[in-house]
Amino acid sequence: MRTLTLEIEPFETVREEMADVFSRVRSFAILETLKMDYKEGICIEIIEFTLQEGVSIQDIRTVGNMEILNVLRSKGNKHTCLIRYTEPEETKGMFQESDLGLIHTIPMIISPEKFTVSMMGETKNLSDFVEMMRQAGVVLKMSIRRAAYQQADILAVLTDKQREVMVAAFQNGYYDFPKKISSKRLCKKVGISKPTLLQHMRKAEGRILSEIMTGFSDI
Repeated sequence: MRTLTLEIEPFETVREEMADVFSRVRSFAILETLKMDYKEGICIEIIEFTLQEGVSIQDIRTVGNMEILNVLRSKGNKHTCLIRYTEPEETKGMFQESDLGLIHTIPMIISPEKFTVSMMGETKNLSDFVEMMRQAGVVLKMSIRRAAYQQADILAVLTDKQREVMVAAFQNGYYDFPKKISSKRLCKKVGISKPTLLQHMRKAEGRILSEIMTGFSDI
């Protein structure tokens, strides 16, 4: 297993395709990919958006094909959000073909000037990924190193009750968009009051986010 990091200057055509996104967002960083379904063209991620001056996160429901499900943390013009990405039907076939069995890692930062992407996987698959990315822009820098990956249970940072609530919320579709279950129904399933449920969820989200963001000195 190897880890590949690429820096790419996107072609003008790519920047034009993303012009709507960058009219409100200065850049965004993918912090964690929680779910990736290439067949359905859907992924759930935690993303930090750096907004353009004068833009409020409260006025944004979607960023391109990304739907903001929840704002987990805000600091100045930086907002860490839980998002759901849905690939358009007309490009879903290409999205499915991009499934190379790679693991998304950090850094993963997208701006109009430069894309920084990082993937982990076998050498052959990483080589195919590089060729795919060459269709989007000019490779400015590329590094490959031996992977040092350990599977971790991120929910281990939660209390037993917080874990129970978060698992129930996820399994019952609370974080889907639109939601498949309301907080009122969810609190009945886990046997606690709505204020207590929301308190557990907010604290759990904060702990999970802090765990993910460990090592980011500006947070």
